[in-house]
Amino acid sequence: MTTETSGSGDIARTLELLWGTAERPSRGPKPGLTLDAIVSTAVDVADSDGIGAVSMRRIAAELGTGTMSLYRYVPGKAELLDLMLDRVSAPAPWEPPPAGEVPDWRAAVERLARGYRDLYQKHPWLLRVNQARSVLGPSALRGLEAALTGLQGLQLRDAEKISVIISVQSLVTGVVRMEADAKDAAEQTGLGHHEFWTAQRPFLERAMTSGDYPMMANMDDDTFSEEFDHFEFGLTMLLGGLEAMVQRRAEESSSPA
Repeated sequence: MTTETSGSGDIARTLELLWGTAERPSRGPKPGLTLDAIVSTAVDVADSDGIGAVSMRRIAAELGTGTMSLYRYVPGKAELLDLMLDRVSAPAPWEPPPAGEVPDWRAAVERLARGYRDLYQKHPWLLRVNQARSVLGPSALRGLEAALTGLQGLQLRDAEKISVIISVQSLVTGVVRMEADAKDAAEQTGLGHHEFWTAQRPFLERAMTSGDYPMMANMDDDTFSEEFDHFEFGLTMLLGGLEAMVQRRAEESSSPA
């Protein structure tokens, strides 16, 4: 469940701050206080206490300054959120292939998926932000540029390549959100995963022997094991589907009209 929405502040002002075209404060700022320090502190607070803990008052307290001092640098929390999103979305360093060499799209998709997973695990508060309309800053564009560079080897239209990126991100966020929600549920209720399902076991056993749910009753004992890696299996399916599409396109283009 999202609790914050990107792009909900003054978009023009946010873009000025993201791209470094905004005028710097000329009067009265606290010595050493910078926009970079404000954004970094906000990310640290979100990482440790969740996005709900981020407020102008909290950030000011962490920096040892008055709340009003922050408004000389950033209009408010909405704009600060967009700066935080761009800060954490910087792509991981990687070596592009030599000039003229087509990248391995399979390796690129895997790198993209694992990069998204690492990002959400490092900054779980991102799962609580509606990023349907993100304000695009330099880090976000570098990330998209890197992803598209890796997909050059895919014989797909540009819109289809964007769809590949969306599909990868959707797979990752779905799995990571499931894991994060399970962890949150255990912490909020004080009831562990094993205890939760053990409490339901007598009722589920009666249901499975009733004959009303034959498909579920015949499932393997380890079907819902926590050891099963849904991320790796989902990534394998996605790669297999892409490869099948690429092969089909190649066959269609080579067959006589």
